[in-house]
Amino acid sequence: MGVEWLDYALQGGVPRGTWTLITGEPGVGKSILCIQAVGASVDAMPVVYVSTETRFYDVVRQARQFGIDLSDAVSLTEVLTGKVKEVKSNLMIIDLFGLARQYRELLKAGEEGGEKARAKSPLSMEVVMAAIEKAYEVLGVTEEGGKKDVLVVIDSLAPLWAHAPAMARLITYRLRQRLYRSNVTVIMTNQYAPTTGMTFGFGAEHIADAIIHMWFESVETTKEIRRWLIIKKARLTNHYRKAMRFDIEPGKGLVLLEPGIDELRKWFESNSKGRVSNE
Repeated sequence: MGVEWLDYALQGGVPRGTWTLITGEPGVGKSILCIQAVGASVDAMPVVYVSTETRFYDVVRQARQFGIDLSDAVSLTEVLTGKVKEVKSNLMIIDLFGLARQYRELLKAGEEGGEKARAKSPLSMEVVMAAIEKAYEVLGVTEEGGKKDVLVVIDSLAPLWAHAPAMARLITYRLRQRLYRSNVTVIMTNQYAPTTGMTFGFGAEHIADAIIHMWFESVETTKEIRRWLIIKKARLTNHYRKAMRFDIEPGKGLVLLEPGIDELRKWFESNSKGRVSNE
């Protein structure tokens, strides 16, 4: 995940080919965790970062705040408009705001005159899938002699069903069905509503192999910001089962406060043999 202490808690990180859902309130650190995962992965494999709430340059600028250089990232919009002719980067950012003018052409290229070409919004699942497939093509994810491992990050899922929250389960099942490949590892975020105690759009949790939940302690009680994280489930992993308190620091990102990093490292060393491999 790009965060040492969280990788310890996951017994070495997210297993290849799995789907991880990060839930939490706005501002708790979901996007920063995604950016750290991207920064840790981009030198080793192609990465497709789908931003449904933040513009391309804001993603790059936010990464810089935490010591992560994503300046080589390429915007899919700039590829589609011809501003970028040759892609040398391992990172493609799909800014759905930036696709406002190009998405219909993108859909038509994927399925001339078909159902996808009639999508009315760049925030529809059809547009997201067409954009990801185009990113695969540009990054050379599928090559002769085999497929490259690829990380796909979707931050966040919530806008995909903002028009119909009751459709969240159907939309996410379709997303997993379309995206699933053994070489694709997916990290997604979704908003969490403290008023209901549920994620926005019931059903998103059901497609996830792992769920990382992040939350704030009541600020009315603590009179300060206190962030917590717990791994609610993680298939193929005998994960750490206690809550971990963390903070967000410039230049560092997510920093563990309790338990101490030494305690978590000892837990990892004594429990890592219990991990189930999916290779």
